[in-house]
Amino acid sequence: AELPFPDDPTIWPDIRAERISTLLGPAMDRANVDAWVVLGRENANDPIAAHVGAENAGGLAGFLFFSDGSGRLESLAISPETEATALAEVTPLDSVRSIPRGSSLYAAIAEELNARDSQRIAINSSTRNIADGLSWTQRNALVEALGPRLSNRLASSEEVVIEWLSVKLPQEVDIMRRAAALTEQLELEAYTTVVPGVTTDADVGRFLKQRMAELGVDDGWAPDQNPNVNSGPDRGHSHATEKVIQPGDIIQTDFGIGVYGMWVTDIQRFAYVLQPGETEAPPEMQARWEYAREGSRAAQSAMRPGVTGWAVDLAQRKVLEKHGSIPIIWSTGHPVGYWAHDVGPRLGGAAGGAAPSGDAARELLPGHTFAFDGFFGWQREDGTTKTISVEEMVVVTESGSEWLIAPQEELILIGGAN
Repeated sequence: AELPFPDDPTIWPDIRAERISTLLGPAMDRANVDAWVVLGRENANDPIAAHVGAENAGGLAGFLFFSDGSGRLESLAISPETEATALAEVTPLDSVRSIPRGSSLYAAIAEELNARDSQRIAINSSTRNIADGLSWTQRNALVEALGPRLSNRLASSEEVVIEWLSVKLPQEVDIMRRAAALTEQLELEAYTTVVPGVTTDADVGRFLKQRMAELGVDDGWAPDQNPNVNSGPDRGHSHATEKVIQPGDIIQTDFGIGVYGMWVTDIQRFAYVLQPGETEAPPEMQARWEYAREGSRAAQSAMRPGVTGWAVDLAQRKVLEKHGSIPIIWSTGHPVGYWAHDVGPRLGGAAGGAAPSGDAARELLPGHTFAFDGFFGWQREDGTTKTISVEEMVVVTESGSEWLIAPQEELILIGGAN
């Protein structure tokens, strides 16, 4: 059978080139940076390498980006002559400058920055892993080559990276939409395999792993914790255990797939295991589900350009408080796309009346993609807690936000007729 996401070596290079030409200049402007230097090298490459065309670097190479402040971008790779010809054939950058083998790449970078009198030069040094690819020795060599005047203009690329990577092109959203539909389909398939009193959480997880292998898709995050299938009390981010699924359980499946080696999903679906004689969830359980759904819709309604992630979180927490949920320690949501926990605004921070800060104070932009939960939590009889956290994916539009796939409206019912 044809795979839903067959290998296509052109998809990412084409999208990457458009991302650089259309999104990077405005991102640099928002970050107040007019130059960005990325160094690529083999065996210990920069985490951002695949996004700038540096993934095949052998000898040390430089990838330079210059914004004129109006969204226009100039891009240049500086490469050893032994690799420059091949790089020029595939690079998403405007041009490739070849330098003789053995000459100083750092001196060549300094020449380019001097020629443009770059005022604020971003380099990949940051507390954020994704913007922290520059090694200590690379930084020292670069500072020495730049001299005091230019090295005093160095700044972290953190804001550039966040502003750029957090916005997805429409083509990327379309891919994520298709991947989200497959993610949900597999979760629904997995629930049809459950035999109460026999099937374990790990059995459901193994079924999903088998289907992923058959369909040629990857894990959305750490393989040992994907999927997280949990029919017992809250365990947070974790692995599926050998707990046997019993009548009366609420089952949470937190699952994500990776497609084309670049984009991932993060979706949760919830099921209720009917007890003998039941044809629907008992009223108290149904009410909890409806409260979680109401919180989800409140959060989604709050998402629009210019709103902070904090405000989205607050919109849901008002619903939780109204319906008497136990305190929820998790954020309402997070960016998703290149990683399950991508960069961008955090839909959180409003718990306990805290003021907006950090990523929760960032404003939403069109093209931001999020995975977010509709929450409701309660205390179980044994003193543990259980939280419904039905997780959906959305994209921010010019006027609001849009579901990538239809959200879960009702609890999935398992078992019965016994």
